[in-house]
Amino acid sequence: MKLNLETILKNPEFFTNVNVALPRFDVIEMRKLTDDQPEWVHFGAGNIFRGFIGSIAQKLLDEGYSKTGIIACETFDYDIIDKIYNPFDNLTLNVLMNADGTTSRQILASIAEAIKADFSCEKSFNRLKEIFTSPTLKMVSFTITEKGYQLKRTDGTLLPVVECDMNEGPHKARHAMSIVASLLLERFNSGAYPIAVVSMDNCSHNGEKLKSAVVTIAKAWLEKGLVTDDFVNYISDESRVSFPWTMIDKITPRPHPAVRESLEKDGFEDMEGVVTSKSTFIAPFVNAERPEYLVIEDSFPNGRPKLEKAGVYLTDRETVNKTERMKVTTCLNPLHTAMSVYGCLLGYTLICKEMEDDDIVRLVRRLGYVEGLPVVTDPKILSPKAFIDEVVNERLPNKFMPDDPRRIATDTSQKVGIRFGETIKSYISLGKDLNDLVSIPLALAGWMRYLLAVNDMGEAIEVSPDPLKEEMQSKLKGIIWNDPTSYSGQLKGIFSNASVFGLDITSTVLFEKIEKYFLELLKGPGVVRKLLKSQLEDKKI
Repeated sequence: MKLNLETILKNPEFFTNVNVALPRFDVIEMRKLTDDQPEWVHFGAGNIFRGFIGSIAQKLLDEGYSKTGIIACETFDYDIIDKIYNPFDNLTLNVLMNADGTTSRQILASIAEAIKADFSCEKSFNRLKEIFTSPTLKMVSFTITEKGYQLKRTDGTLLPVVECDMNEGPHKARHAMSIVASLLLERFNSGAYPIAVVSMDNCSHNGEKLKSAVVTIAKAWLEKGLVTDDFVNYISDESRVSFPWTMIDKITPRPHPAVRESLEKDGFEDMEGVVTSKSTFIAPFVNAERPEYLVIEDSFPNGRPKLEKAGVYLTDRETVNKTERMKVTTCLNPLHTAMSVYGCLLGYTLICKEMEDDDIVRLVRRLGYVEGLPVVTDPKILSPKAFIDEVVNERLPNKFMPDDPRRIATDTSQKVGIRFGETIKSYISLGKDLNDLVSIPLALAGWMRYLLAVNDMGEAIEVSPDPLKEEMQSKLKGIIWNDPTSYSGQLKGIFSNASVFGLDITSTVLFEKIEKYFLELLKGPGVVRKLLKSQLEDKKI
């Protein structure tokens, strides 16, 4: 059976027989209404959007709290639309991987339309203009990863595409932030209707980052006389254009062959995944864990869907910030990054298998409970201790969640400042002894060792994509993985970069420990394992 609109409408018994839940709403009617009265547009059409945000919209539609779906837009990887959305009529087969080995499977049909946000295509441009000038549009949300909001290189100079967008104006926009600014200009010109612009990306102060990028581009256009002061005032006024802060959490790994095989065994055709030209791993299905959290600042000047009916926490900005800080700096993300680089060095390809490794378990438990919790931010709506408990005891060890440390290791340079730098700064501000930190310097030294692209057995490995990968590796030039004498202080040029780590780590006593650990990691085969044991086996966890 193929996955498309015709099969779910004409062959519902097939899906019932293989325990796949179908939409409980009229999909065709929903798509017509969304076309006429769009309410929700989302940029970033990847797996986290399909399996989480799409599921939220589906719950609202199933329960009758919404009548319209989501319009998905892709600004970066157009293969996603061509190879995954169009061939399957915008449907997703959502597979939740329960900790007891069972799965819960559902056809998600909440995505009404999928568009390439490509201004060079007149049809796409006109359709986006039509959507953004509709008075009914309530929110624009994003899962484009943290780097999608960045306008500058690490040296502070503008990205070439952003510089071109600033010079060439709104109708030539190519960068995601320029496209958003341009579409908001269309909305302003058609009536200055209110709207919420909502980042749902896993990064600190995401709403602030999004607003800053959009306003920066608009002000560059203002300087060139391409927009008016009134437009800049419009997008700067949160009573008209709001940029709510959010915290999102749901582990959504790459599509796994075992999941595909189970679907094919039950009769589904064409479930093979693809790797796009932009290195996105995607398939007609999404496999994900069951736990999920989305906390949103309740600031929607044109109204909003009843998100709370689908389990979303609606609160104030301060609480969102505390919840996000709790997760990103203490309770999940630092653990993920630390275990991912060591998992890659030790030859692991599954996070759950790493959680059977006593040395890695000690690493993450000490990082979370001993080093993180003493300085954690408590948001009150969620318990930090209970959150870590769920992560360490249920989520990461879930054998049926095929997550890969190589996926987690992607874009590490964009993450370490928040995941480790914030805890280091908290220790400094509270007068706590940085010498008490063990897992954090181990994680940072391990990342440097990982960038040498050789595992603990001396075998070459592929380092996951990262915008600073080449720059970092060039600064490590000359270091040989099994020769400590090849090190001549190269780490100083990396760890002094406050734009990466959030502070100049070389100005702290922690740098000496990172260097010491790194030198240990250059002593040949087996030293990764040896270092973890020597530093953690007798430590409090």
